[in-house]
Amino acid sequence: MVADRSLNRPELLMPKIIRKLFPLAAFVAVVGAMFWATSLGTLPPAEFTFNNGTEPKSLDPAQVTGSPEGRIVRALFEGLYRPDPETLEPLPAMALTANPDEILSKDGRIYTFPLRSGAVWSDGHPVTAEDFRWSWQRLLHPETGSQYHFVLSAYVLNAAKYHAGIVDPGDPVEIELPTRSRSQQLFPRGKMLYGKLLEIERPNQSGVAIEGESNESKSKRKWIYTVEVDGAKRRFSQQPPPSQNIEKCLHLLLNFDQVGIRALHPYRLEVELKSPTPYFLYLMQFYVTVPVNRSCIEQYGYPDWIRPENIVVNGPFQIDFRRLRDRIRLKKNALYWDAASVDLQTVDALAVESSTTGLNMYLDGDVDWMPSPPSEVIPRLEGRRDYHSMSSLSIYFYRFNVTREPFDNPLVRMALSRAVDRERICKAILRAGQEPAYSLVPPVLPHYAAAKAPDYNLEAARRLLAQAGYPDGRGLRSIEILFNTSDGHRKIAEAIQQDWQRLGVDVRLRNLEWQTYLSTTRKMEYDVARAGWIGDYPDPNTFLDLFVTGGVQNETGWGNSDFDQLIDRATRESNPEKRMRILHQAEEIIMGEIPVMPLYFYVSTNLVKPYVRGFFSNSQDLHPLTNISVDKSGEKEDRRGEDGA
Repeated sequence: MVADRSLNRPELLMPKIIRKLFPLAAFVAVVGAMFWATSLGTLPPAEFTFNNGTEPKSLDPAQVTGSPEGRIVRALFEGLYRPDPETLEPLPAMALTANPDEILSKDGRIYTFPLRSGAVWSDGHPVTAEDFRWSWQRLLHPETGSQYHFVLSAYVLNAAKYHAGIVDPGDPVEIELPTRSRSQQLFPRGKMLYGKLLEIERPNQSGVAIEGESNESKSKRKWIYTVEVDGAKRRFSQQPPPSQNIEKCLHLLLNFDQVGIRALHPYRLEVELKSPTPYFLYLMQFYVTVPVNRSCIEQYGYPDWIRPENIVVNGPFQIDFRRLRDRIRLKKNALYWDAASVDLQTVDALAVESSTTGLNMYLDGDVDWMPSPPSEVIPRLEGRRDYHSMSSLSIYFYRFNVTREPFDNPLVRMALSRAVDRERICKAILRAGQEPAYSLVPPVLPHYAAAKAPDYNLEAARRLLAQAGYPDGRGLRSIEILFNTSDGHRKIAEAIQQDWQRLGVDVRLRNLEWQTYLSTTRKMEYDVARAGWIGDYPDPNTFLDLFVTGGVQNETGWGNSDFDQLIDRATRESNPEKRMRILHQAEEIIMGEIPVMPLYFYVSTNLVKPYVRGFFSNSQDLHPLTNISVDKSGEKEDRRGEDGA
């Protein structure tokens, strides 16, 4: 999962309550706090309030990628499993059991999930296996454009082939005709035909690509497919040539019946994998695999289906209302299958981007949970009973755009990496126990030894840069570091700017707001870009397979066939020790070529009021709202404990 927020962002602190912790003042913090106090004052308070850090980009599970979105989606929807709030082990949710003896075939490839017959959507209709099958088809459909399709496409039989639009003669196929009721909406789909692919003609013609479309996709739009439909041969193309007996289609894909996702019964779902995957149940608790309501999506379309007045959910909470750049208020879903175990009635998720303002709101009692307090106050927070800190399964790193010179030269990349004093960044800027990173995989996973890149050595960096043809930086063009708006990201970029300037490199900084930053990095319109990643499941693969050639989360332009083969071998290796050795070899390759520059491993830091129950620190910084409750019976005593910091 993309780590969008800056953990422990260093910012100036306003004087009112903060002066007990740190003596600096900032006018912008005062203004921000006044705004939020005014906003809070116009509403009755929610039972539980937390700072979500920013305005969510979307609430569509197939579209979201970041932590702020994930927190809300997990509250609104529920998949087969949910994480234990302490151990992160998969707990049964829509599925009745996680016992492999009951759900997994002897060869380790086929899961058969029994579903809860009493679970219903917030509109009262039952949640069924067909809801999962349809939702996963939507996630995998190429027109959906999900960045997280690989959660299924990398593991489920034929899912990658469906997503990529790959078909071969002899394949059963599905053809969508251009008869949609709303042309720009994928669902409901146009008239569907089904048949057997007989032949593919690949005309050598140029065409006009749509935005973001690859040359290969542009070429495929001209391909002509001969399909046997109901005993008759018919020819289809997305861009048929004029004056020929060829029918236009919107999509021609592998028949989804060939994908290893089957609704055997209204309450029995079968998933067939390409090979045994020991962490598959962890994937099934990831928010992109939750079911979504088909009738809601087909009635309203995207993005209207996620509006508070339209959205239909199956999770513990519903949206009461949403104020852009302010908050999302959640209310308990009375129809949730386990509603009796949900204590909270209302929850506010605030879109407060300033950690200074968020901290003041926490200390003023307006917020019950404040993730990532500013690093300046961390030394004063340590030892307080409302301060929670833990090593995290997450990493902060920089991407190099290897399609641009000079980053196409691994010597330049290695020189820049070895010139960065990570120890100084952790101790002088972050100051919350973060560890310098020289590997992609954080050191919190048992049974795995990470492969490390060479450490900080300024003289070695100078020699490498000279070897690349840029002695003392001469002849090297100016470099731009891109980051999303945050004081913390800026301070880190400034530190790296200083380190690289010692090599004689001219460095410029550029910040963008979150959504523009995501779009810019996705289009690879950058030199060097800040990034972060929170592991989606406790396995090295969640970090390494990001960088397979052409991977949707790669966003560096880097590729290595040996690396790809090792990642593929690891997915098919059933012996745990051998598998870890294979992944170590893959990490050796990427750390040797350094298309990404690890900087530090995150530490999750949270301020949580002592009267909050059910909040546990864990390596993925996941805190399900279903487990949280509020008990203010001892609030006065608790506040005395807080003020004693």
